[in-house]
Order: sequence, then C-alpha cells, then structure tokens
Amino acid sequence: MKKLVIRLSIALILVLVLAVLAISLFLDGAVKRAVESFGPKYTKVDVKLNSVSLRLLSGSGKLTGLFVGNPEGFKSASAITMSNATLALSTGSVFSDKVIIHFITIQAIEVTYETGFTGNNLSKIMSNLEETTGGNQPAPAQAAAKPARKLQVDDFLIRGGTVHLGLTTSLGGQAATVPLPTIHLTDLGQGPEGITSTELAKRILDVIEKETAKAATSKIADLQKGATHLTKDLGKTSTNTFSKITKGIGDLFRKRKTATNE
Repeated sequence: MKKLVIRLSIALILVLVLAVLAISLFLDGAVKRAVESFGPKYTKVDVKLNSVSLRLLSGSGKLTGLFVGNPEGFKSASAITMSNATLALSTGSVFSDKVIIHFITIQAIEVTYETGFTGNNLSKIMSNLEETTGGNQPAPAQAAAKPARKLQVDDFLIRGGTVHLGLTTSLGGQAATVPLPTIHLTDLGQGPEGITSTELAKRILDVIEKETAKAATSKIADLQKGATHLTKDLGKTSTNTFSKITKGIGDLFRKRKTATNE
C-alpha cells in the first residue's frame, strides 16, 4: 500500500510538472501570437517578436527580438528594435482577471526618430494607435461583453537605449546618434480597474516619443550650431583664399609691368 501511495504521488507530481510546462509553452506561444497579430492591427506597422520565455514556477520571463516597423512614407528600416526584456509576474494572477507584473526591464532598445514633411514616424505610430483603439472614447457596446484582460505593472524601466536621428528634411538630411534618457514608470494599473495592454502600449509609446523628441531637439540644436560655425569658417576660408588669389594676380601684373619698363 505504501509503495502504491508513493507511486501515485510521483505520478501526480509528474503530471503537475508536465501541466505547468504545457501551460508555459502555451502562454509563450500565445504572447508571441498576440504581439504579432494585434501589434500590426493597432499600430499599422510590422511588429515581430523573436521569442517569449515564461517560467510559471519562478514567475520570471524574457522577451527577445522585438521589431516595430515604420509607417508608410518613412525610409528607415524600423522605428523601434529591442534586444531583450526581462519581467517578473505573480504566478497566482496568470489566470485571474488582472495579471500582476512586478517589473519589466528593457535593455538595448534602439529608436529611430525620422522626420519628414508630415511629421515624425513615432508620432504617426502613436496617431495610428489612437485611431485604431478609439483614443479616449468609450469602448463600443460589443466590446463590453468581452472586457479586455487587465494588467498591473508595478515597475517599468527602459535603460541603455539609443536614438538614431534620421533628419530627412532638416539640416540637409544629416544623421546622428544620441543616448535615450532612462525611462522609469511606476504603479501602472494599480487598483481594481487595472490597465489594458493597449492603454499600457499608449503610455509607454507616448513617453518614448517625448523623451526621443527631447534628445532629438537637443542634438538638432548642436548640429545647427556646428553648421553655423562651419559656414562662418568656410566664409573666412573663402575670403582668405580670394585675397591670396587677388594679391597673387596683382603681384604678377606688377612684375610684368616692371619687366616691360626695363
């Protein structure tokens, strides 16, 4: 009887482990499919995610290789790329109405800020997101029957990011790279109402756009100063060169006149 109980216990543990592994694999695939399905629908640009790894036993997770494309009319290959992001969530909340995420940390993010005659690429993506999700308008009646899954993000951090400036219409199409300021948000979706994934995306994209614009504005000012000094230097160089050429021609005529008189 004792051996039977032990065997049943071992079998039960194996079943539970396999169940957790199956759920983890299902969630991994579900997250990846959701990102690549709803991302393009809401932003109207290509959205890809290389891999998702969630460990329910420890509550830890990792996302790698996020790619957000550019809207039509912009030349850069991407608007945002991310090498990896780590997160920790409350395992008990995975199947509840609100998933509690303790932290999300994003590293090695690269943002391309491209300006054009119609604005910049990030503001266009933000505009697309507002348009497809109804902005701040109430959700339609049919959506009320199936409320969106709520989230709570206690700590959201982006650090070590880079901004590539593609200035297509200003400063003669110059390009430059500047650091992206650290972005730190806390207490997102606190309380019973929580926050939806689209609301979280809007909040994060809005902050990225603002911080990128600040970095871009500062760099553009530096480039303009540099261009002004360069123009002045070129002017001085041209004047000096012209003076030397004029003096040389005058000396040549004087030498010829002296030779003629002799």
